Amino acid sequence: MPFMIRKQLWLLGLGLTLALNPAAAQQTPAPKKTAKPATAPGGTKLVEKVTRKGSELVIPYEKYVLPNGLTLLVHEDHSDPLVHVDVTYHVGSAREEIGKSGFAHFFEHMMFQGSDHVADEQHFKTVTAAGGTLNGSTNRDRTNYYETVPSNQLETALWLEADRMGFLLDAVTQPKFEVQRSTVKNERGQNYDNRPYGLAGENVSKNLYPYGHPYSWMTIGYLEDLDRSDANDLKNFFLRWYSPNNATVTVGGDVKPAEVVKMVEKYFGPIGRGPAVQNMKLPAPKLTQDRYVSYQDNVRFPMLQMVFPSVPQYHPDEIALDALAEIMGQGKNSLLYKNLVKNQKAVQASANNRSAELAGEFNITALSFPGKGLDSIEVIVRQTLAEFEKTGVSDEQVRRFKASTEAQMVNSLASVSGKVSQLAAYQTYTGNPNRLTEELKRLRALTKADVVRVYTQYVKGKKAVVLSVVPKTAPTLLAKADNYTISKDGYQAQADEYQGLTYAKATDTFDRSKQPKRGANPVVQVPTLWQDQFKNGLRVMGTRNTEIPSVTMLLTIRGGHRLEQADPTKAGIASLTAAMLNEGSQKYSGEEFSAALNTLGSTVQVIPGDDNTTVYVQSLTKNLDQTMALLEERLMRPRFDAADFARIKKQTIENIANQNTQPVTIANKTYSRLLYGTDDIMSIPSSGTQNSVQNITLDDVKQFYAKNYAPNVSYMVAVGDVEQKTLVPKLGFLENWSRKEVAIPAAKPASKPDKTKVYFVNKDDAAQSEIRIGYLAMPYDATGDYYRSYLANYILGGAFNSRINLNLREDKGYTYGARSGYSGTRYVGPFTASAGVRADATAASVKEFVKEIEDYRKNGISDEELEFLKSSVGQQDARLYETGQQKAAFLSRLLEYDLTPDYLKKQTDILQNLKKEEVKAIAAKYLPLESMVMVVTGDRKQLPELQKLGYEVIELDLDGNPAKADMSASYNVVAPAAAEADATPATDKKSKRKMKSDNGKKMKIKEKTEKTK
Repeated sequence: MPFMIRKQLWLLGLGLTLALNPAAAQQTPAPKKTAKPATAPGGTKLVEKVTRKGSELVIPYEKYVLPNGLTLLVHEDHSDPLVHVDVTYHVGSAREEIGKSGFAHFFEHMMFQGSDHVADEQHFKTVTAAGGTLNGSTNRDRTNYYETVPSNQLETALWLEADRMGFLLDAVTQPKFEVQRSTVKNERGQNYDNRPYGLAGENVSKNLYPYGHPYSWMTIGYLEDLDRSDANDLKNFFLRWYSPNNATVTVGGDVKPAEVVKMVEKYFGPIGRGPAVQNMKLPAPKLTQDRYVSYQDNVRFPMLQMVFPSVPQYHPDEIALDALAEIMGQGKNSLLYKNLVKNQKAVQASANNRSAELAGEFNITALSFPGKGLDSIEVIVRQTLAEFEKTGVSDEQVRRFKASTEAQMVNSLASVSGKVSQLAAYQTYTGNPNRLTEELKRLRALTKADVVRVYTQYVKGKKAVVLSVVPKTAPTLLAKADNYTISKDGYQAQADEYQGLTYAKATDTFDRSKQPKRGANPVVQVPTLWQDQFKNGLRVMGTRNTEIPSVTMLLTIRGGHRLEQADPTKAGIASLTAAMLNEGSQKYSGEEFSAALNTLGSTVQVIPGDDNTTVYVQSLTKNLDQTMALLEERLMRPRFDAADFARIKKQTIENIANQNTQPVTIANKTYSRLLYGTDDIMSIPSSGTQNSVQNITLDDVKQFYAKNYAPNVSYMVAVGDVEQKTLVPKLGFLENWSRKEVAIPAAKPASKPDKTKVYFVNKDDAAQSEIRIGYLAMPYDATGDYYRSYLANYILGGAFNSRINLNLREDKGYTYGARSGYSGTRYVGPFTASAGVRADATAASVKEFVKEIEDYRKNGISDEELEFLKSSVGQQDARLYETGQQKAAFLSRLLEYDLTPDYLKKQTDILQNLKKEEVKAIAAKYLPLESMVMVVTGDRKQLPELQKLGYEVIELDLDGNPAKADMSASYNVVAPAAAEADATPATDKKSKRKMKSDNGKKMKIKEKTEKTK
């Protein structure tokens, strides 16, 4: 993607704009901009108004500035009855200082702990009750808070945001501070300390940037800094940086700008201006030698990272560095793939360029096979750089980069939250929300000479931080011995930013304590559908969506991992077959197929799953014919190349072996084995075991494909800017697909343990313990007990304000998040309560889980909770069908479960007529606490406390055997992830992953953005 856009998509989910007419490829017409320095009655000035000009696609907006310095951006879009509110403060971890890292992110957490007129824990509850969703995030350079709500709830969202901007500090108490300090520590444990390679970014940052540079620490901060901070530190942080003149409020969606201006003036206008904030600018790091550094981790694959200083975001060279990263190390046509992955020298290898406000980093990463030293990997990486110097860049490579970037930009227009976030980011960093025109101009002007130039300027012969991450069991596999020690020479402490700060609350002319009344519920239109069925049994359903010139398609082939029930000795064959289809076809090699997709900016990817195999297709409307031709090649004429098979099989076996380095995966696979039992294929992961994958041959894969890929067990949905009469003829190759007799396995009877036991798996030095509690419950049913159980669980563990999460996270500070939910499909799925918890709170967390479930099944819910449930779930529809992927998922559900769209009306009736007694009865029936499986993965030091809980405790090894038993018959198992609490059927873990390009392209590694939720 273009440099700035590519940098921020990972943390903002941005929506961008693009000119699509052929002439625009040569020249970008400027959108119509009207500057009218008008002044509203409240003193608010209209700075500019950007509208659409001709066929140019832009993000129309109006920009205002209030007298207190607050910037307001309004984007009007009536395509869906929802609104997205974003409040971005231009402060991130870069405003912190040595010894006080993590403040920006810590304060983000505190912003959800109540204010003068919003009680503790009510921010999430208020938005959730409104049918909305919300969160906050912090990165190096900014912190933002956002809500997506039905459009009738706009005023409530603005009221909430204004209250914590102007009336927060008196609500900041030491007890709240301590709870959130524990939560942030748990977040660090979960996302960094307890995760393989989780500390790589921290090690790179502190060795790349000079001591004291604000990028030399991660946004999450250091535990010792969090320990030494107190509530007064955070109050000062708020007073210095959280003011209207350092903030941008962006509102987009089903709104009228004049009404938004009045609301913002009312709620934000009285808040006083704060101290002035100046933009920061620092020189790029200068390395006089390659800095070799390392650390040991609980990993299987040694990892090498080479990080070169590059350029800040918006720098003219940023887009060329992005293109260089793609050519060098993204996708099957990249040099790193060819030299390291294709020939099985490394498990994976990639390159990316990431830029932030003050600096950028060009990163090359490779994971070696176990036991292979990183010195040889470094040699190949440096040889690859030398090869690039000789081969240079082709016009075709640049064309592919531009085409794939353009397609990603168009598809990002699908959500109003994406468009709002982009406007907010442009305004925050550049002061120009309409910067997209310049971004597009730079993209289209990019040449291969630019790419070669930036390579020469920033990579060729330049010094880098070279990080080795090696297994604790193999500390000698370093690229080179460490040769760099961090020096404090030249460090100068920053000026004190916090002297003389005072807290002055706004004076209002209205009662701010009263929550605004909501307007009438918006009318949600279920998409107009069309259906067809081919003679070979393939069902097709679609709807036209003209918001963006793009088409999303999902082809679902029933069976998936469950087809392996007939022969578990070859478990993993469904996944391996899908992987082979993602390689080449009879017409194209894998590299040629990848190039063809990139040239179109299209995706055709086969995704394996437990119940189904799904083919995901994404195409610009103008390229649909060519994309359909590639779909036909991929689906109907796979290549099944022997060399591809050998490579994928080896990688699969290695990845299975790697599972035992990951506490989350250990807990999941143990839980799954205990739930399903060894005679059910679901006790084995969809990827298979090392032994079962070793048994699979290429002929096995060919036979599996020939036997089980058939139209009569498949259905396709299509959403996008194409009519039925235009699309159906393009599917002619599917009409010629031959029927087959595919034996879809029947569901096996669910069984419950005779009593609840605790199964413990040791993971030495684990920073957290992973807890899973549950049983096999029931299959999905849209209007039966499954739906009613979803409703009942919503209060127990299905929302942020659920009893489980409020207890373990907000009250006790044991975890970063705890949840429960049902995950049935056509087959029986489990009820699961789960969390990653602080190690020393392991037994206490299990006890609290049990207490909450037991109390719920015995006593049910309160009147207030029932009202919250009805309000929250009843108003969610406004945001369920916004994007093409959301609409496609909805259509797929209709076909998967033979539903008609009026099932939503039936669900609404069930919800509105729900009684407390019914919730209690459902909970009593479907929360059998006396016969559940409890799995805990953590350090063995926690065993004595677990044994005091009164349950039988059985210790298992990493392969599920009794800890002291013979391990010769072991095998690996992975469980489905605990279901998100929603009313839709669960899909297996792999199918739920964000769909990405099928051409082997890796997502860019980005700086972590810390989120509150």
